[in-house]
Amino acid sequence: MTRKIILIVAVAIFFTSCIPTKDLVYFQGEPTTNNAVHKLLNEPYRLQVNDILDIRIKAEDEKLVSLFNQSVDQNIQSASLINQGNFYFNSYTINRQGNIRLPYIGEINVLGYTEKEVREKIEKGLSGFFKDINDVFVTIKLAGVRFTVLGEVKSPGTLVLFQNQVNIIEAIANSGDITLTGNRKKVIVIRKDTTGTKKFILNLTDVSMFNSESFYIQPNDIIYVEPLKQKAWGTGATGAQTFSTLISILSLVTTTILLVKNL
Repeated sequence: MTRKIILIVAVAIFFTSCIPTKDLVYFQGEPTTNNAVHKLLNEPYRLQVNDILDIRIKAEDEKLVSLFNQSVDQNIQSASLINQGNFYFNSYTINRQGNIRLPYIGEINVLGYTEKEVREKIEKGLSGFFKDINDVFVTIKLAGVRFTVLGEVKSPGTLVLFQNQVNIIEAIANSGDITLTGNRKKVIVIRKDTTGTKKFILNLTDVSMFNSESFYIQPNDIIYVEPLKQKAWGTGATGAQTFSTLISILSLVTTTILLVKNL
């Protein structure tokens, strides 16, 4: 009877502790189209506190605009030379009041504005220094998309990708991918904007997540990958690991039973 109970328990642990393949495969199912979400994803991003702006002002006579330029050296051609430190010290960080401070123009509130709206604000401020504002060319860009990835990924931490948009797949990939014990069906995205804090849950095993409004992450998003219950049990993520654990448990149980019988 004891042997039967041990065998039943062992089999139950084995089948419940292994991670099914369906929990590991990305993008399952057939793709669909959601026009409402597509429209939402194409709305321009509105700037938040701690965003870093790369602002460049050009004119035919560069001496006229050199006093206004603070961004990274225009002569840098190699992308490998442009790093997070360059942008942090040479660009414009939006402060807690939602302002940036430009030479001679002073403070400009940019919180909740789009890049285009900020450009128009700067052009208006420059109009007092130039006879014809059309002679001045202003460009505004986010100095990369900063985000933080935590939980069951191989390389958790804060990253900055120097591109206009970053989706959840790129964010996870740049963190080394989700570990075997990470829950791909429950990837949490926490986002704070002018309306408050929002929480999204993405199922990366379902192809329909490409239509989610949180598929494209935003600057300062926090991404958290929950662990699977198999990790908490500690029985092993793969069949081989589970088998080794079961052998150890059975050996311990058998030894205990023999010692009790011999007492």
